[in-house]
Amino acid sequence: MAKDYVTAADCWKDILADASKNRGLLTIVEKFARENTAPSKIVFGTSGWRGEIGTDFTFNNVRIVASAIVQMFKGEDPSVMQAMGVADFNAIKSRGVIVGHDNRFLGPEFAMEVIGILQKDGVKTWYAGEAVTPEFSAGIEMLNAACSINLTPSHNPANYGGFKFNPSDGGPAGPEITLQIEKIANEMMSQSTVAESSPPGNVEGIDLTDLYVKYITERKTLDLEKIQSFIDEEDCIICVDNVHGASRGRIQRIIGKSDKICYLRTEDDYLFGGVAPEPSDENMEGLEKVLKASNSKYKLGVILDPDGDRIRHTDSAMIIPMNYFGAMALHFLHVHKGFRGVVAKSVGTSNLVNAIAGKLHIPLKETMVGFKNFRPFMASSALERAIVCFEESDGISGFNHTLEKDALFGLLLAIEMMAVTGKNLSDYLNDIMEEFGYYYPDRSGIGVDRSLAGEPLVRKLSALQDNYKEGTGVSIGKSKRTVKDVITVDGTKLVFDDGSWLMVRPSGTEPKVRFYIEARTEDEKRAVFETAETMTREALGLT
Repeated sequence: MAKDYVTAADCWKDILADASKNRGLLTIVEKFARENTAPSKIVFGTSGWRGEIGTDFTFNNVRIVASAIVQMFKGEDPSVMQAMGVADFNAIKSRGVIVGHDNRFLGPEFAMEVIGILQKDGVKTWYAGEAVTPEFSAGIEMLNAACSINLTPSHNPANYGGFKFNPSDGGPAGPEITLQIEKIANEMMSQSTVAESSPPGNVEGIDLTDLYVKYITERKTLDLEKIQSFIDEEDCIICVDNVHGASRGRIQRIIGKSDKICYLRTEDDYLFGGVAPEPSDENMEGLEKVLKASNSKYKLGVILDPDGDRIRHTDSAMIIPMNYFGAMALHFLHVHKGFRGVVAKSVGTSNLVNAIAGKLHIPLKETMVGFKNFRPFMASSALERAIVCFEESDGISGFNHTLEKDALFGLLLAIEMMAVTGKNLSDYLNDIMEEFGYYYPDRSGIGVDRSLAGEPLVRKLSALQDNYKEGTGVSIGKSKRTVKDVITVDGTKLVFDDGSWLMVRPSGTEPKVRFYIEARTEDEKRAVFETAETMTREALGLT
């Protein structure tokens, strides 16, 4: 007897509990997505609005957000128009909007709803179909489009849908834009608005991969000829795990097909084989197996998230997270390719790049978490242009490249590193650490009572800034350390006299406190974590 589901959330629980057995229940999720008109609070986080498909990410709510965007366009608020890089609504209508999606359930159907809403008010649209986030950014610039709407929740689990908005520079939307979308959409939600569907007329397709190839060829940050020659001529194996995401097929289009490149998990699967589709160490077993079975001189494996904006590397000798790869990218682009400028990193990122920047006299910019905070250093008009921008959560971009993080860029750059240095990534990293020092980053956290979430948690944790000022002595395990620097751009980061550090930062969306730490030896990591947790519990009055 079929089970009656009261909510999409209940249905998703069964689907995610056994993806292979219960994927047929997606038809029930679709029914909820189409019929559920319950309002939802719209919040654009660091990478857009996200919600569970059928629960709050519904056809009605997607139409409301799309309608709110059109209202924002029509309002022509000067701060919004400036942030978007357009003159007025007429400019938006003529320059147009690119709309597409990743490989999520109902992606094409949601996209058609958005296109219909835009076309109803005379806005030119292009339909990209399935595409990755960096392709939208490159496509905006190549087409001189006004903006893009990318229906993706990035690396979130299979039950999520998402809505990314990028203005005319291709970067993530800033608060000038997202706060307006939130305000208008939530006003409509408060009135329990039912937004009528408006079927699109002529749907003009656009090949964003073709535009992306032209984009990176023109920008010349990457040397595609050198990359292709390396693959053709050297004894190498490259393994790309697409985790069933929208990145599938892209690399073949960029550098051509080769027997030396193998691809994992390229099949259609809305449920990602039942795993969380993120570039985590746990998800890299397939890559490691392929590389370890090979006798090739050069080995490279990468895993990409569904919308192609996050990447993690391995060469079978070592998994190389972005904390390390970002630092390697700075060294490579500066020393081997001669790029000059600054380096920008999020505050929770390894200080290996600080050591490299200091010794090579490269100015360092440390920002809040969120790739949008790199815009001042990535824009073509920036006075201080970044050689590389990266964050510890697997996102990277480089000089004269997209303002969005780009996993394809991360893969191509890794191949060029091997081609130029003649080394596998772990050997190149070891050489860098021999010269600039060894750093061992990690992250963790603790849950707190829901009553503390939000402003109360921020307020209580701010006590750390008063309790641990520069010069304060701190016991870490059996060692004594002195606070050398206190950084408060996002949470509280204490840098110690030996170069180790810890950062305590409240989650912006959950009742959690996140710890980011870095030790100077692998054995000291546990002690730094314990110190971060002790400090946090004291600040929250939990001891």
